[in-house]
Amino acid sequence: MSKIELKPMGQPPRLMNKRKRISPLALSWKGASIALAIVALCLYFIQGYSFFGTRGLGDYLLGTSLLLIVIVLVTGVIAGVLHVTKRMPSRFVWIAIASFCLLFISFMGPMQLMFILPLLIILVFSVLGALLSSLITGRYREAKLVSKVTAGILLAITLGTIGIGGYWLLDNGNADLAKPYRLSAMKTADRYRTTAANPAEQGPYTVKTLTYGSANSYRKEFNQTGSLVTKQVDGSAFVEKWSSNRSNTFGFGPDQMPLNGSVWYPDGEGSFPLIVTVHGNHTATDYSDPGYEYLGKLLASRGYIFVSIDENFLNSSLYDDLFTLKLLEKENSARGWLMLEHLKVWNEWNKTKDNPFFGKADMSQIALIGHSRGGEAVTVAAAYNKLPASPENGNIKFDYNFGIRSVISIAGTDGQYKPAGQPTPLKDLNYLTLHGTHDMDVSSFASASQYSRIGFSNDSDFFKASVYIYGANHGQFNTTWGKNDNLGLGNKLFNIAQLIPQEEQLQAAKVLISSFLDTTLKGKSEYRSMFQDIGYAREWLPDTMYISNYMDSNTKLISSFDEDIDLSTTTLAGGRMIGEHLKQWREEKVELKFAPDIYSAVRLGWDSAATPGTPSYTVVLPDGSLNVRETSSIVFSMADRNNEKTNHDKDALVDLTIHVEDRDGNVASLPLSSEAYLLPMFEGNIIKWPFTASQPTKEPVFQNFSFNLADLKKTNPDFQPEQLSKIGFVFDKTKNGTILIGNIGIQNEDVAVNNLP
Repeated sequence: MSKIELKPMGQPPRLMNKRKRISPLALSWKGASIALAIVALCLYFIQGYSFFGTRGLGDYLLGTSLLLIVIVLVTGVIAGVLHVTKRMPSRFVWIAIASFCLLFISFMGPMQLMFILPLLIILVFSVLGALLSSLITGRYREAKLVSKVTAGILLAITLGTIGIGGYWLLDNGNADLAKPYRLSAMKTADRYRTTAANPAEQGPYTVKTLTYGSANSYRKEFNQTGSLVTKQVDGSAFVEKWSSNRSNTFGFGPDQMPLNGSVWYPDGEGSFPLIVTVHGNHTATDYSDPGYEYLGKLLASRGYIFVSIDENFLNSSLYDDLFTLKLLEKENSARGWLMLEHLKVWNEWNKTKDNPFFGKADMSQIALIGHSRGGEAVTVAAAYNKLPASPENGNIKFDYNFGIRSVISIAGTDGQYKPAGQPTPLKDLNYLTLHGTHDMDVSSFASASQYSRIGFSNDSDFFKASVYIYGANHGQFNTTWGKNDNLGLGNKLFNIAQLIPQEEQLQAAKVLISSFLDTTLKGKSEYRSMFQDIGYAREWLPDTMYISNYMDSNTKLISSFDEDIDLSTTTLAGGRMIGEHLKQWREEKVELKFAPDIYSAVRLGWDSAATPGTPSYTVVLPDGSLNVRETSSIVFSMADRNNEKTNHDKDALVDLTIHVEDRDGNVASLPLSSEAYLLPMFEGNIIKWPFTASQPTKEPVFQNFSFNLADLKKTNPDFQPEQLSKIGFVFDKTKNGTILIGNIGIQNEDVAVNNLP
C-alpha cells in the first residue's frame, strides 16, 4: 500500500485566483442602478395614482404593478440585446431603459420634454449614485488628490443640479403675465356705455334640480329617489374596440349605453329653452359632468332648462384600454349622437302629461354646449340633426330634426372626427367658440376652423362669434378639472402661475355664454352688440386681454380668399384685388400652433422704408351685385402676423387707413384705430423657462372690424355710399408689418349701427 501524502488545509492557489474581487467601478454602477431605480419607481407610483387612483386602492396597486411588470420585462429584453455590443453592465442598461420608460409616462406633456427630462434624470442620478457608492465603499481613500477634488466638484455639481431641478419642478412657474392690452385700457368707459343688466347675475327664478338615468346606473346619483328612468341605447355602430375591461368597469357594453343627466331648471311655468351640455375627454372614472353646475345654476335662474349629460364611459382609461393596447376608437361621433338621443328623451317627456317636464321645454329653442372633445361633439350633433342617415352607414337611419338654434364650443377640438372624411359642415345656426391662450391640452385655437365653416342662407338671422381669452387654460372652464390640463407630474412642466384665477375664467364663461343664449334663444338684442364689439362687455368681463371675431347672416361676402389660386380675383364673381408696393402678398392657409390649417386668408407685408410708394391693397367691387346703402357697413376680419412682437411691445399696435371710393372718384377715409387697434398675437408662454420656446407660443387670431359708411361719409360729404366701388387698405401709419385679412364683406343689418345699448 502506497503512502498517501496529505496537503495543508485551505484552497488551492488556482481556485483562490478564480475568486474575483469586486472592483470600485462595479460598485459605482451598482450605486447608480439603486439610486435610479428608487427615484424612477417613486415618481412612477405617484403618477400611477393619476391613472388608477380614482378606481380604489386595489385597482391602483394592480394597475401600476401590471404596467411596471410589462415595462421591466420589455426593457429587460432590450437590455439583453444591447449587452452584446456594450461595455456598461447589463443591469445598469436594463434599469436605465426601464427608468426611461417609467419617467417618460410620468412626465406626460410636451413631447420634447418627455424625452429631455427622463434623460436628464437618468444622467444626474446615475452620476450621484456612482459617486455615493464610491464614497461609501472607500474607493477614494487612497486615490490621488486630483481624483478626490474632481469627485468632490462633480458631486457638488450633481447635488446643485438636483436642487435646482427639484425647485424648478415644484415651482408653478413665472407669474408675470403682462397685459398691456387689457380690456379696460383698449375699450374705455366713455365710449362703451351700457344700460343692459349683467348677464352673469342670477335671474329671478328659483332653481330646482333633478337627475335621470338608465336603470341600475353605474353611478348612484342618477338613480336617486325621484330620478327619472331612461332606456339604454345601442351605440355599438359608433365605437370600435370596446374592451371587456371597460364593460366590467361600467357594467355595460357599447350596445347598452346609458342616458344619464343632471338637470337644473326654473321653478315656474314653461316653456323654457333647453340647453344640453357635454364634457370632453378626461379620466373615465374621474367624472367630468358635475363641473358645469355653475352654468346650470346661473342659466336655470335666468329661465333655461340646463342639462349636463354623462358620457364619461367614452373617456380615456388606461386600465380599461389595456394600457393603450386596445384603445376605444371612433368614439367622437358617438359623443354627438348620444346628445341627440338625450334630446329624443326630452321630446318625449315634453309630451307626456304625468312627467314633471311636461310642456316645460321649448323644443324649438335648443342650444348645445360642449367642452374640449365635447366642443366638437356639439357640432357633430348639429350636423347629424339634419341628416337622414349616418354619413358612414346609410343603414343607420336618423330622424331627429330638433330645433337646435345655437351651438357653443368651449376650448373645443376640431377634425378628430370627419363625417364621410370631410370636415364637419354647419349651416344656419348660431355659433360661439371660446378659447384660452394658456390651454395646455387643446393648445391651438382649433375651433377657429369650425368657425370658418359656419355658413348662412340668405334672409336668415344667425351669427357666429369667437372670443380668445388671455391667461385662460383648458380645465378651469370645468370646476372639477381646474388648473391642471394634463395628468399628474406632467402638469409640473407648465406655467400654471400665469393662469388667470378660476373664478375669473368662470366669470368670463358665464358672461359670454349667458348673453349669447339670451341673444339667440330669447331675442335679447341688447347683448348682440358685445359680440360685434367686446368693449360693450367691459363692465362684466375680467380685466384681461381678448381678441374677438364676429360675422352674421346679413353680411354679403366679397372675398374669403379660398375660391381659386388667382390673387387678383374676389370670391364674389366680377371683383378684383390690386396690391401695390407690398413686400408680401399671397393667399394661404392660416398656420396655427398645432390645429389643422383649413381656412384661408391673404397675407400682406409692407416696409415703407424699402419701397418708393405707399403700400396698399384695394378691393374693386363688381358692378350691381351688392345692395349697398348709407346704413351699410364694411366688415372684415384681420390678424397681426408679426412673430417678432411680444406682449411687452406696448407701442407696436398696427394702424392703417381704410379708404373707400365711389364710382365718381369721391374718396373718404378713416384710420383703423378709429374703430379699434389691431391687437398683436398673444404670447401664451405655457411651458416653463428655459423650455418655453420648445413649442410655438403664439398664433394668429382674427379680430373683426366694422366701418359704417355713414361715418365715412362724414369725412367727405361728396362721397356716395350707394355708389361704392372700391375698398382700400392703405399702410401709411405703421412703417412695417405683416397682417392677415380674412373675410371682407358688406353688412346691411341695421342692428350693427342702431342697436348698441
